Amino acid sequence: MRQEKRAVMALALVAALAAATPARAQGSLQTYGLLDLGVEHVQGHGGPGAIGVTRMQFGTLPSRLGFRGAEDLGGGTRAIFNLEMGFNADTGVIANGGRSFGRTSTVGLAGDWGTVTLGRQLTFLFWSMTESDIMGPGAYSSSSLDPYLANIRADNAIAYRGSFGAWSVGALYSLGRDVVATNSPGGTNCAGELPGDARACRTLSGMLKYEQASWGVALGADRIQGGPGAFGGLSSSDRSDTRATLNGYLKLGEVKLAAGYLRRDNEGSATQPRSDLWWLGGTYPSGPWLFEAQLFKLDYRHTANGARLAVFRASYFLSKRSLVYATAGHIRNSGSLALPVNGYPGLTNTPGGSQSGFMLGVKHTF
Repeated sequence: MRQEKRAVMALALVAALAAATPARAQGSLQTYGLLDLGVEHVQGHGGPGAIGVTRMQFGTLPSRLGFRGAEDLGGGTRAIFNLEMGFNADTGVIANGGRSFGRTSTVGLAGDWGTVTLGRQLTFLFWSMTESDIMGPGAYSSSSLDPYLANIRADNAIAYRGSFGAWSVGALYSLGRDVVATNSPGGTNCAGELPGDARACRTLSGMLKYEQASWGVALGADRIQGGPGAFGGLSSSDRSDTRATLNGYLKLGEVKLAAGYLRRDNEGSATQPRSDLWWLGGTYPSGPWLFEAQLFKLDYRHTANGARLAVFRASYFLSKRSLVYATAGHIRNSGSLALPVNGYPGLTNTPGGSQSGFMLGVKHTF
């Protein structure tokens, strides 16, 4: 009797697989991910009681698990989707405010005319900086100076992106940028979609990029509107926080040089609404090694507040998908600014203080 049941189950499974075969032939599904962990030591130098801390953190990129797929609809048009969750590999805890798919959750259409996506997704300020911001959203990076840059995403967003020869364009509009109340990097607590307030918690984002084989330049901007309960002083939809960047890169053989500027106009701050962030960086591969360095300069207009950050990273590729790395960073604050060398939660600094960090880690992609 058991053998008969097993035979029936096997036949049912074969039939199910056979029935699913045509559907798979018309579409595709990819599972991908990345795990990155390092051990860092941070030492403060800026004031009385300066202490050191040793902890485990990601170093180059946040860990993630994702699924993306497409279905051919004919006529050059595809239905597409992307689900991507972030997690802290040291504890297994879901990141991005506890969202199941907090990094990306989109569905849309794509063709020769471009791509339209709906859902939670990266804004075009991020996409405009990918080639010039050498350290990206990792440890000891631009996100140490502006936590928003660690999580440049918007909920409830519709976006268009197109490439036309050397030009790339993009535009995004969010009806409510952040439905989760969290103090994680980039968290703003502004759900939007409020009756009677068409501007509350909206996000506008755009990008214009031009790229050749050896160089490229990009413009990008994000404007986020305030709303009831929003963090950072943006408690009203009449207030906004705008970031705009001009950046570019140049390749000289194996060497890549990059520079950029980010201006911020923050109506949520009464004391330092205007800031300027500059950076200069470069990369150099040598056999299995990759060397990266970047300098940052942050200044708040008409104040003594500012910060200088220097970062260096050396990576050794064990294979195409696995590497080990060492990263060092040093930040020096001025005025009353007290930014830590690593902008992710858990570190503090003293006003006008300095801080150094060093990390050894390993990264694997799949």
